[in-house]
Parts: sequence; C-alpha cells; structure tokens
Amino acid sequence: MYRDRTISLIIPAYNEATTIRQVVEEFSAEAHIDEVVVVDNNCSDDTAAIASAAGARVIQEKTKGYGAALLAGMDAANGSILVLVEADGSFRARDVIKLLVYLDDAGMVMGTRTTRQMLDQGANMRSFLRWGNVFMAKWLQTCWFRPAEPRFTDVGCTFRALTRDTYKRIRHRLRETGPAFSPEMMCAALQARCRVIEVPVTYSPRMGGESKHSDTFGRQAKTAWLMFCTICRKRFCEPSDGVPKGDAPKLDGAR
Repeated sequence: MYRDRTISLIIPAYNEATTIRQVVEEFSAEAHIDEVVVVDNNCSDDTAAIASAAGARVIQEKTKGYGAALLAGMDAANGSILVLVEADGSFRARDVIKLLVYLDDAGMVMGTRTTRQMLDQGANMRSFLRWGNVFMAKWLQTCWFRPAEPRFTDVGCTFRALTRDTYKRIRHRLRETGPAFSPEMMCAALQARCRVIEVPVTYSPRMGGESKHSDTFGRQAKTAWLMFCTICRKRFCEPSDGVPKGDAPKLDGAR
C-alpha cells in the first residue's frame, strides 16, 4: 500500500518457468505491493504452477500477445494503482517506489531503460535497440508536443505505473495485442489529457530465455514498424479528449 492506496503488480508471462519464481518473490517482498497478478498467456511449461506456489494470483488469457496479457491483468487487478513489469527478471523491485512517488503528480509514470548509467552489464539494450527506442520516443514526443509537451526516451519499457482512474479513462482506447501496446498506452494517456512522466529505472540482464520481440534484428525492425504505425494512428486518425473550458494549460494528474 502507498499512501492508503492499494498496489497491484501485473506480470504478463509466456513460458517463463525459469524466472517467474524469482520475479514474484522479489516483488512480493517489496513493502508497497499488495497483490501480484501473473497472466498465463498460453504457457506450455510450468509457469502458472510456479507463480501460484510463489504467492501470485494467476489468471488465464487465451488471446496471444503482450498487450492482450497486460489488458487481462489490469482488468483483473484489485489495486487502485497498477504497476506493470516483465517476467524475465530485468527490472528491480527497489524501483517501484520511484514510480509511486511520481504518481502524486501524474496519471501514469513510465520507466526508461535508455539512461546509460542505469544499464547493468549484459542488459539487452545494445546500441541499435537503445537508439531505436530513443528515436521512436522522440517521434511520439514530437507528435504530442502540443498541448502535452512530454519528455520521453523509451517506448518499449514495460515497467510503469498508473492510477486506476487513468486506466478507466484509457481502457476503451487500447486495442493492440502485441508489443505496440506499449506506445499505444502512452498515446492513449496523452489523448485522455493525462499527465505522463518518465523516470530512469535499472535495467538488468534477463535471468533466462530470450526476448520475444527484440532478440533478432528482424524482430526489432518489425516491432519498430508496428510501433511507428500505432503512434501515427493514435495521433492522426483518432480524436483526443477536449480540454475543459478555462483549463487549457493543465493536464489531468497535476496537483
């Protein structure tokens, strides 16, 4: 719990049996986390059983994809604050408090993995991937320079927190089932006039397995194209919420 608000941690999982126990146990031990929800996204290994034994609440989501799993987890979560994280052990529970503190001034707080000083040796953030994320983040930032003026350096970081109110306001805008869900969520929050803040988080090597979206150049390029198309669709083909009369300079989430 954080300032009388309950915290749910959502972990999408597809065949993460080698890492899920450590991740659930590490984040369950973080003082502010009230529940851990693991989304079994058609796992063919023992991910679900291991997660349950480690203390997580496991739900099933048959629609394949990272975005589909996160949506299912957020829909099922009980907390008034939702924290999203990967199942591969690349993020640290000690960084949860960073996200929560900034939620006092925002509707959603994004982690960024592109701060070089926060990258552990061996982390999956090689030069092409890192600068690709920075480029796409700057494109998203440019698209919403007016009226939001956001500052982003990463579009693919799962580690983020948002309020239940923010999720309710953007839920109908979320439709991507794959990796493009990450920037779509950012765009949806900006469309809904929510304040979005980015903070650096530690990014560590995966505890096991390979990324399903960035392990090869071909997959990186495909993911980048999907993200670019999603950002353009959200900005140029979908309407944003109107600004309340007399409140033009402000975005929701501000004190």
